[in-house]
Amino acid sequence: MSETLALAKLLISKSSVTPDDKGCQALMIDRLNKIGFTVQVLKFGEVDNFWAVRGDSGPVFAFAGHTDVVPAGDESLWNTDPFAPTIKDGMLYGRGAADMKGSLASMVVATEKFIEKNPNHNGMIGFLITSDEEGLAVNGTIKVMEYLKENNQKIDYCLVGEPSSTAVLGDVIKNGRRGSLNACLRIKGKQGHIAYPQLADNPIHLVAPVLNRLCDESWDDGNDYFPATSFQISNIHSGTKVTNIIPGEVEVMFNFRYSTETTHEALKQRVTDILDSYSLDYSIEWEHSGYPFLTPKGELVSACIGAIRKIKSIDSELLTSGGTSDGRFISQMGTQVVELGPVNESIHQVNESVSVEDLEDLTEIYFQVLTKILQ
Repeated sequence: MSETLALAKLLISKSSVTPDDKGCQALMIDRLNKIGFTVQVLKFGEVDNFWAVRGDSGPVFAFAGHTDVVPAGDESLWNTDPFAPTIKDGMLYGRGAADMKGSLASMVVATEKFIEKNPNHNGMIGFLITSDEEGLAVNGTIKVMEYLKENNQKIDYCLVGEPSSTAVLGDVIKNGRRGSLNACLRIKGKQGHIAYPQLADNPIHLVAPVLNRLCDESWDDGNDYFPATSFQISNIHSGTKVTNIIPGEVEVMFNFRYSTETTHEALKQRVTDILDSYSLDYSIEWEHSGYPFLTPKGELVSACIGAIRKIKSIDSELLTSGGTSDGRFISQMGTQVVELGPVNESIHQVNESVSVEDLEDLTEIYFQVLTKILQ
C-alpha cells in the first residue's frame, strides 16, 4: 500500500463530522514534525486548527485544507461503512475520501518526498488546516488568518485541496470564487378576511412586482474569469396555511453570487433603491458570507497547469464556479490562491469515493508544484 493511500485510509477512519477533528490533525502533525516543521496548534472555541511551517525566509507556499466532513446521513444507504475506508474496483470509499482527506494525504506525502529530495529548499512551506470548513466557518481558517496577520506572517502562494476536478483529475483548477451575499426581506401588509380584500393589504401582491424587478435586473456582465452576478430566491414564506386569510407579512430569502465587477455594498444599495421605489413597509437583514477572489495567471497558476500537464498530459481549464471555500479568507492577505483536488462527482453524497490512481497522481502533481515554486 502506498504512503498516500495508507494515510488517506487512516484519516477517513476518523469520524470527524464538523467541527470534530477526532484526531485527524494529530496524525498530520506527527508526520510534519518528523520532517522539520514547527507546528502551532490553534484552538478557537470547539474548533481545532493548526499552522505548520518549515523554513525561516523567502516566499511562503502553503497547503490549506480541512479535516472535518459533512455527516454521512442514513448509513443504511451506503454500500460500506462510511468511516471504514474500503477499496473496490480501484476506488477508495468513505466519507471525506474526495472532500478532502484524500487531498490532505497527498499534501503530506508530496511534502515528505519534496523535503527528502530538497532538504535545504528555498523559501518556506506551510500547512493551514482547520476542522471548521464544512460548518459555520467562524473559528477556523478565518481565525488562523487573523493569527498570522497579528504575528506578521504572510502566505505568498496557497494551494487549497478542495475537489476541483470535474470529469478527470486536473481538468479544472479553481483560480477564484464568487462572493456570496444573503438577505432576508420582510414586507408588511394588513391581515384580513380573504372575502374582503378591500379591508386588507396583501403583502404577497405587494412584493410580487418587486421580485419580478429583482429577477430581471442585470447586476453586471461578469468578466473573463467570472460569469455575471446572479440573483436567486431561495425561500418565500407567508400566511397561516389556511385558505380564507390574507396574510399580514411575507418573508423572502435570496442570495447573490457576485463577481469582481461589483461589491456587496453596491448590491445592497441597488436592492435598497429598488425597494424604496415601491414605497413598501419593509425591513431587510443582510449576511455577507464571502468576498470574491481571483488569482490571475501567474507563478502559482502556471505551476499548477504545468504540473498537471506533466503528470496527466492534459490542459486544465481555469474556472471560478461553485460555492464558497476557505480560499475567500486566505486571499484577503493578497495571497495567490488556487484550488486543486480530486474529481468532485461524489462529494457530500452517499458512497463518496476517490480513485486510488488519482490519489497517487495528485501526490505527484502537488510534488511538482512544490518543486516549481520553491526549488
